[in-house]
Amino acid sequence: MAANILVVGGGPGGASCAYWLARNGLDVHLVEKKTYPREKACGDGLTPRAIKQLLDMGFDFDSLDLHRVDGLRAYAGDLKIEMPWPEHSIYPNWGATMRRADLDGIVAGLAETEGATVEQGTTAMPILEDDKVVGVTLSRDDEERTVHPDFVVIADGSNSRFGRGVGASRRKDYPYGLAVRAYYTSPLSMDPFIESQLDIRDKEGNAMPGYGWVFPLGDGEINIGAGLVSTFKGWKDVNTSHILDAYIHSLPDHWKVTDVTPHTKPIGGKLPMSLSVGPKVGRNWMLVGDASGAVNPFNGEGIDYAYETGRMAATHLADAATGNEDALANYVTALDDAYGDYHRVARVFVKAIGNPMVMRSLTTVGLRSQSLMEWTLKVMANLLDPDEARMSEHIYNAIERTVNVRK
Repeated sequence: MAANILVVGGGPGGASCAYWLARNGLDVHLVEKKTYPREKACGDGLTPRAIKQLLDMGFDFDSLDLHRVDGLRAYAGDLKIEMPWPEHSIYPNWGATMRRADLDGIVAGLAETEGATVEQGTTAMPILEDDKVVGVTLSRDDEERTVHPDFVVIADGSNSRFGRGVGASRRKDYPYGLAVRAYYTSPLSMDPFIESQLDIRDKEGNAMPGYGWVFPLGDGEINIGAGLVSTFKGWKDVNTSHILDAYIHSLPDHWKVTDVTPHTKPIGGKLPMSLSVGPKVGRNWMLVGDASGAVNPFNGEGIDYAYETGRMAATHLADAATGNEDALANYVTALDDAYGDYHRVARVFVKAIGNPMVMRSLTTVGLRSQSLMEWTLKVMANLLDPDEARMSEHIYNAIERTVNVRK
């Protein structure tokens, strides 16, 4: 009998994993706690890495309501620079924005088209024996049943209840992020650039920790948000909503946000970063996406890494389903090979910029150099080309030396 696999969570990681498992002919059952469409605390941005994964899954970019993005506009106070997405031999030179309320259901539908069973409005809790999930209790409305999958993919997000149920926890010495976002009306919602502000000030002109973003959605609205990393000085005493308020009141005039009342109530959440959640595998289970902490500390991006880790997990699960006892452990090795060095440097970087003086020094120097910032965008968005990746050790060492000097 073919192995049956339960995927817990229908966001990017779970839907991607279910898609690739089903495409490989495996028996896949995906359960999502909420029903589509559902809101997520997210910037709604798709980097070129995310676009690549969606293209590979057959996502129909031509007929769907998304907004194409050509690059990043970065501010540090009044300093400004615009950078297009770089040319790359693997990833496209464009990104996009699309509301997660629309995106996630479509990708889950792609998995369904490949043969996966998708069940919405269903919560899942593990029955664990000796680090093995021997059963899963599924609850929907007033009904409850128990299933007995051969393997379980845990993809229920940054506050993974199922992950905690199997004993996964976050490393406290690794960074995590706090973020909040809301939607606002803007006549510039068709702007081809996403935007970030690296130097937010309160009404008195005092520097605030964190950063802000604007992601134009192309439909008359923009996604405005603010983020904070746990390495920032005094982060425990800062309310991200206050950072967002300060940012909104100091937005560049071109967005023409005159009504400071959002169309939706701001929502926020925590983002475990740098693959900080583990163990990544048990005897028959695996963590993917935000449930594993697969968020880029450089920029807070998680959608692309959820798609990627979901796909990687599917590859190793397909191997495990043939009886390879090393397949799940090989997934952990693959994660380290793909992201280990990158995240090591990212942790050094975010620790350094937690010092406001270092942050201000790096940004004011950087934004005066187009070539330096374009190179920085490649690194922070993890878009080094394979030819450049051969130099990654030298590049990463240079970043570590730079931030250490400025501490």
